[in-house]
Amino acid sequence: MTGDGPFEIVERRDLMVETRDGVRLAANVFLPGRSGVAAPGRYPTVVARTPYGKDFGTAAALAAHFVPHGYAVVIQDVRGRYGSEGCWRPLSDDGRDGADLLAWIVAQPWSDGKVGMVGTSYVGGTQHALALEGSPHLVAIVPVDAMSNPGRFGMRYAGAFELRWLNWVLTLGNPNLHGLTPDGRRTDEIRSDNGGPTGRWLLPTGDIAVAEDNNELRDRLAARSAAVARVGGDAAARAALMRMGDHSREVVRTLPLKAGTEPLRFAPDYEAWLLAAMAHGDDDAFWTDMGVSVVDRQNRYQDLPVLHVTGAYDSWGGPVANLNFVTLSATKTSPQRLLFGPWTHGQQAVSFAGMAEFGPDAAIDLRREERRWFDRWLKGQANGAEYDPPVRVFVMGGGDAHRTPDGRVFVGGRWRDEAAWPLARAIPTAFHLHGGGGLSPATATDAAPTSYRFDPRDPVPSIGGPVSSQGDLMQAGAQDQRGRPGLWPYTDDLPLAERADVLVFQTEPLDAPIEVTGPLVVKLWASSDGPDTDFTAKLIDIYPPNADFPNGLALNIADGIVRARYRESRAKAAMLEPGRAYEFTIELYPTALVFMPGHRIRVDISSSNFPRFDVNPNTGEALNGNRQWRVATNTLFHDPEHPSRIILPVVPAEAIIRRRRS
Repeated sequence: MTGDGPFEIVERRDLMVETRDGVRLAANVFLPGRSGVAAPGRYPTVVARTPYGKDFGTAAALAAHFVPHGYAVVIQDVRGRYGSEGCWRPLSDDGRDGADLLAWIVAQPWSDGKVGMVGTSYVGGTQHALALEGSPHLVAIVPVDAMSNPGRFGMRYAGAFELRWLNWVLTLGNPNLHGLTPDGRRTDEIRSDNGGPTGRWLLPTGDIAVAEDNNELRDRLAARSAAVARVGGDAAARAALMRMGDHSREVVRTLPLKAGTEPLRFAPDYEAWLLAAMAHGDDDAFWTDMGVSVVDRQNRYQDLPVLHVTGAYDSWGGPVANLNFVTLSATKTSPQRLLFGPWTHGQQAVSFAGMAEFGPDAAIDLRREERRWFDRWLKGQANGAEYDPPVRVFVMGGGDAHRTPDGRVFVGGRWRDEAAWPLARAIPTAFHLHGGGGLSPATATDAAPTSYRFDPRDPVPSIGGPVSSQGDLMQAGAQDQRGRPGLWPYTDDLPLAERADVLVFQTEPLDAPIEVTGPLVVKLWASSDGPDTDFTAKLIDIYPPNADFPNGLALNIADGIVRARYRESRAKAAMLEPGRAYEFTIELYPTALVFMPGHRIRVDISSSNFPRFDVNPNTGEALNGNRQWRVATNTLFHDPEHPSRIILPVVPAEAIIRRRRS
């Protein structure tokens, strides 16, 4: 900027940038301007490469945040999406294509040769893809809730398939627009979450859309229509594709998915990838060569400043915090920073996750964080970003559990700076599962094992969790673990704890606060009477009854799963010996939470969490290739020789006291 104030925005849309193999990718360019024309000079560039349409949604709003401050902005459709040529292969081409885009940018007369990248989810994944490819022009990145390490978590989760990805593909990448017609006829059913005409909007599905007004939502609907149009086909095929996403519940209920049986056959690139992904459980080259396996390709990852952003209820929270940040901090010399909030996917601007309200401080201005990062590394401003603490974490808890005006429970919390992740002072503390349902640090006593029947045709319903792209399949964030009207696939209003196939272990009411901040692991001794099955674990905060919530609450904190055939290695399956006890490791996503006095810490063990994950038929057949279902008898051991336990990173009590006094 000059003394004339903020720059104007000069647009150059629909530029076609040729890649090394001749495929042309569409881009919009936004330049600093004066009096309606591009201002003279050279500027650093902020890039977002997106599968969601360069003309739609939050991508197009980037220019308003950066250009007035002296940045050029380039937004490009990834290969095979919207205005770009070529065939879509998720993230596999984005490293090379990104490098080609940056080479084009620095050859322009308005570029100073320095580029930073921004974006959430898939758009965050394109940043990792380019950092793995490498570019001398890439200076700094801010990957938010970014796709990464998909064979470990996020797509495959220890062998199980995350069904939100089926939903993403069925909707051709517009998963939160179920039930809305292309002309926006149902936008009258959308209401503002903050009571005004702008801000956060509630879709009929219960999802949150950050939108300025109905016009922006209509833009999103247009994006859905444009995605379908890009696939091609006749009018009947396009209409079938538009309707397809509204029937994801029926599709997941009739798995396995078969080729050519759904309207997805009219989008062969998408169908082929989805079928391959659902059939491939081994974490081998199929996943590691996708282009975003940061932890598997760390030696190739470019050494550059990275601001990692994610949340406790985000679908990529585990890979971002426990894998990407930890790995790159250990192997790179450039600053790595972690911003870990209480959010669901992409919701850094709101102060709640599901039915948990954390207070206004939980919401952040993400664009301000991004711009500060780039002001330091792209412009060289001495703003002190390199001296920020390595970790800034929002520790949930401490609230009085009153019902807020919008019906949520006030969980509360506050931000805290840390020197590392995991926290060096956090003490890994084993809470053992006891016969009879107890949970405590005391070693398990001799007790008979507990068996239960797992019927894959009646799976345990998902209620909340770290999900995204879920559409109307499930809810995200913290939710009371009880059925309620309209909560699919629930058919009653009973608590999950009352199901015979859910084993519940909980502490006595706490007499002092316990802070749990960091990675979460369950070590489970179990057996099955068949060749394969799943084991699931869920950490829950049990609230005592109060005037606003007379039944109390059971809020989910974190969950995880392991497909038994991958108990020894994610890269190679090995079937079970029926009846033999094995130790299974279930990695839950990380958290930062204070369990308050009077609360209980609970762990639920079962064998399904549907539709968060696909359901194991217990037959040992090929993944997405089963033709049979069998009821499994699964057995959990909790004795001194088989110490089933959850390992919690407990922050010493004196640290909690200091934090609360500060």
